[in-house]
Order: sequence, then structure tokens, then C-alpha cells
Amino acid sequence: MRWWCSPGRKYVFKTLWKCRDGIKEWTSLPSKVEKAQPSRWPARDLSTCRVFIVAGEASGDAIGSRLMASLCKLSPYQLEFAGVGGPLMEREGLKSQFPMEDISIMGLLELIPHTLRLWMRLRETIAAAVKFQPNVVITIDSKGFSFRLLHGITDAYAGMSQCRPLAVHYVAPSFWAWKGGEETLRHLSKIIDHMLCILPFEEASCQANGIGATFVGHPVLEDAFHVTASAKNDDGPEAITGDAANFREQHGLHKGSTLLSVLPGSRLQEVQRMLPIFESAMTRLQNSDPDLTVVIPTAQPGSVTRAVEALVAKWRVPVVLLPGASCAEKYNALTASNAALCTSGTAVLQTHLASVPCVAAYRAHPITEYFIRRRTKLQFISLPNILLNSAIIPEALFGACTAGQIVSYLRPLIDDEIVRKKQLLRAEELRDLLSPVTHEMSISSTMGSSSLENRIMPRKPSFVAASCILKLLEDRAHRIKAGSSL
Repeated sequence: MRWWCSPGRKYVFKTLWKCRDGIKEWTSLPSKVEKAQPSRWPARDLSTCRVFIVAGEASGDAIGSRLMASLCKLSPYQLEFAGVGGPLMEREGLKSQFPMEDISIMGLLELIPHTLRLWMRLRETIAAAVKFQPNVVITIDSKGFSFRLLHGITDAYAGMSQCRPLAVHYVAPSFWAWKGGEETLRHLSKIIDHMLCILPFEEASCQANGIGATFVGHPVLEDAFHVTASAKNDDGPEAITGDAANFREQHGLHKGSTLLSVLPGSRLQEVQRMLPIFESAMTRLQNSDPDLTVVIPTAQPGSVTRAVEALVAKWRVPVVLLPGASCAEKYNALTASNAALCTSGTAVLQTHLASVPCVAAYRAHPITEYFIRRRTKLQFISLPNILLNSAIIPEALFGACTAGQIVSYLRPLIDDEIVRKKQLLRAEELRDLLSPVTHEMSISSTMGSSSLENRIMPRKPSFVAASCILKLLEDRAHRIKAGSSL
């Protein structure tokens, strides 16, 4: 009887209830994924190139949209896109197989209520990829879904290596962060032809474990080309800065008032878990700083934005909400802010490169936190701290992620100029670490355009990634034409 009234019982029934939508769709799936039909690999005639591209979260959607735009700009042949993505990728011409949010799940225990839906979406995506007969399959981050998808596609093309599409994964998994990560990487060589790495040390590790790899630069650096007015050359500006004065004027914020950027995450679970903690921290800050205002930029309209709107509607602290904020709007808000509070992830790196002092925070389900502590090899969780091997950004993690701890980290960043400068001192070093070298792309005239021969690529990560994919397609086409085995 005690169990019946316990929180555990509530969790079990809540999980079963969340599965009901998946059960309704069960019968709509085919009993099995069909095998690919033998055919000549389409790269023998690349007048049209079919690209099946999949992203599973907001950051992947941004990466995917820029990659699609760069492919269209650089490709000497017509492109057709299919796959799964968000509003940014759809803006570039993708018709998503289903809403990207259906597969945007993170954690261990957090996955349980969504397992059936994820399994169905996986089968649906494999079937769509096989039917599309792509030249190349590009998966972006979201390793759990992406690697299962690539396994499924590989199985569908079993025994037909010359028909199998090129498999490219963009954003290497964090094998360097986990015990046994190198072993996991070795297994991926069976399903991945090439890895597009966003951290400088990943390329050599992938190659040592049998996976072709290229360091293309971190996608955050490309924000500079979309934000900063000084980015008039291919190398981009030295820093990513927005228009602080215009932002404050636009939202009625006088120059001396305290403005704090809050970035709660791009996943629904993160927002629901972190915003209540952030609210408590902001209320405490307001008690000592009545002039405090909070700005919260969100991703494209969807369940995450709706959740943010519902949660901050109850806040006592004044909030400037930027739903569906563009890249420029986000950096305008950051540059206008005295400091930032971020859920650990890409936002921490964006904030640091924008020269805004910040605090990183993260909480997960207690069981997920336990497994993270057991498996991680790292002392830090934020990418700037990891890359620079220094606790330059304060981290409020897991049990220590409390309103009191967050306030104790934020207050010096708001009030003490020496503390602020000390954190930002190594931002330039971080930019250099994450920047790709200038790449030379050589695509022969047999691919359709001699004008692209020996073209020097700018230091845009998406351009470097696109040129790498086009070169891989060219090489494979030549090998097939020569009759060599893949």
C-alpha cells in the first residue's frame, strides 16, 4: 500500500501515460524495414545529388541549415534534400519527415517515456532514407538517434557496398569525455565513412580508430558572419559582438541598469528542469538589485518556446522574452547584458566568445547524474573549461545547482570588473583553438564546373564541411567509375 502512494508509483504511471500516443501509431508502421533494391550508385551521374540529412535538436538544426546553404552555394550540380530537421533547415528547402522535436530527448531515465515514439521515428526515418536512394546521408550530432539510423541504413544495404550512400556524421561524439570512449569510436568505423569534427583534437583520434575525419571548425564561430558588422572578409571578425546600445534603447533599458541574459537550454526537459531554479536565483538577485531585468532568447516557435513563455509568466523579475530570436537578436541581447546564466551546452561557448561573463549550470534526473559521475573522465562540463583546462567559467552542477550557489557565482561577475576581465581574458585563445585552417577545395571539371577548381575556402565551418562532403562524393564517383571496390 505504501508503494501505491509513493512517488515511484506516480512516475511509473506517468511514464505509461506518456507512451499512449506512440501506441496509437503502432499499427501505422510497416512490419519491417525493406531492404534497398540493387541499383547503380547515383554518383555515377551527379547531375543531381540526393542528400538525406538528419538533425535532432535546435543546435543541429542551425548547423544543418548553414551546411545546406553552403552545399547549395558550392555544389556544381543540382541538389535534392530529404530527411528530418527544424524550421531553419526547412527554410533552406528541407521537407521534414516529422517534427524534429519528436527525437529531441536527452538523458537516461528521461528517455523511458519516449522510447516507443523514438523507435517508431527511427524505423520511419530508415525507411524514408532507403526509399530516397541518396548519394550521401548526413547525420548531425544527436548520437543516440543518428548512429542507430546509420546502423539501420547499413543493414538495409547489406551486400551492396557500391549502392550504399556515403555516410557522414557532423559533430563527433564526446568520446574523449567518457571511460571507454575510444572503444566506442572503433565500432563506428563500420557505419561512418567520414566524421566532420568541431574540436581540433578529434580529427587525429577518429583517424587512429579507422574513421576518416576532418576538423572543420566549431559552428559557433560562424555566428560572427551573421552578426558582426565588421565581418566583411572571409576570415571574419576577432569577436562576436552585437549592438548593445540599440538593444537597450529598443527595450527601454537605461544604460546603468543591470541586464542578465538567461539561456535555459534548447530541449523541453532542460527548460522545465532549469527555469524554476533560475527563477529562484533571479528573485534573490533582485532583492539586492531592484533594477534587475532578465532577457531570455528562445529558439524557433515550438514546445520549448511555449514552455518558456508559460514558466516566465509567473516571474516577479521583469523579463524581456525574445521568442524565435534570430542569431543577431541573440547576440544583441548578450552584448547588452552585464552577465549571463546558461544551461551547460553550446550557449556557454556562445556567451564566452561574445565576451560576456557567464555561469554554467546543469541538473538532470538523479539517476542520470549518477551515471554521468561514474562514467565521465573530465573535471569540467563546460567546453571553454575543458579546452583551456581551467575553471575560468564557474559551474553549478547537479546537487550544487541551487539558487544560492548560482547567485554566489553571478554576483562578482556583475559587480567586480577585475573578476569579469579575468574570465574573458582567454576568449581570444579559445577562438583560435576552434577556428579551422583555410581549406583548399579542388573539385574537378568532371563534376560539372571547372570554376570551382582550386578554390580557397573561407574560414566558415559550414563552407569547410560542405567542401569536404563534395570532395568525398567526387572521390567515390571516381572510384566507382574506375571499378574499384568501396
